[in-house]
Amino acid sequence: MNPTPGILYLIGTPIGNLEDITLRALRALRDVDLIAAEDTRVTRVLLQHYKIETRMISYHEHSGLRRLEEIMAALRSGKDIAFVSDAGMPGISDPGAKLVGACADAGISAVVVPGPAAASAALALSGLPAKEFLFLGFLPSRGGPRREALRRVVGQPGALILFEAPHRLRESLEAMAQVLGDRRAACCRELTKHFEEVVRGTISELMTHFSQVEPRGEFTIVIEGVKTRSVPGDVDAAGEEVAELIAAGLSPSRAVTHVAKARRVSKSALYRAVVTQRRGDEA
Repeated sequence: MNPTPGILYLIGTPIGNLEDITLRALRALRDVDLIAAEDTRVTRVLLQHYKIETRMISYHEHSGLRRLEEIMAALRSGKDIAFVSDAGMPGISDPGAKLVGACADAGISAVVVPGPAAASAALALSGLPAKEFLFLGFLPSRGGPRREALRRVVGQPGALILFEAPHRLRESLEAMAQVLGDRRAACCRELTKHFEEVVRGTISELMTHFSQVEPRGEFTIVIEGVKTRSVPGDVDAAGEEVAELIAAGLSPSRAVTHVAKARRVSKSALYRAVVTQRRGDEA
């Protein structure tokens, strides 16, 4: 008779301050048979702080199929396993999604134990509209792919949230200014830690600030979304939105395609309206 499979627990852990962990998370970390950690050195600090002695193994983006199979075999044998990332909610910008997917395919239960997340914390602190948002993770490290990634979201009406390393912050802000335009934004540094800091302003103001101040620590950046004024079927208002996107750096054809789809207006009618408007501006 096959044993009852164990449960995979996805446990949110502090993003800086070790006190930001739930009682449920601490209980689960004590009760499971094994902890799979993205970085055992980071997780060991948390476990030692709370005197938790559960056995731990590593599981990160470079772990091979063999380690995944080892975890799955333990779950199939009836062992409960916790997966934790370096900080925040696992499954976001880490190998947790692959592990959860494998459990889903095998019919093994996965349970979430919610906890802190840098993206939502930064959004709350930014002071920017938070009704909609899009999380981008880390932008590409090279200039061309970085700008292309920003172009793909230039028309996003909700706030944009992304992570950035200190040594790339200035280059990324410059790319944002070029592609997205001079929008309001907030750079959140070292969230929940002793040196937590939030710098708010337009992107150009943030560029000036960090040209004078050396970026230090990990950053979560929140950027204001496009202010949409048009309604479905309103070609004239949609044309104004296209003009904003073109001014922000998007090509006319891509701006028209994006707005026509988002506003449910005729692409050809919108294109004609934009051409007419541009001729009028040039006259």
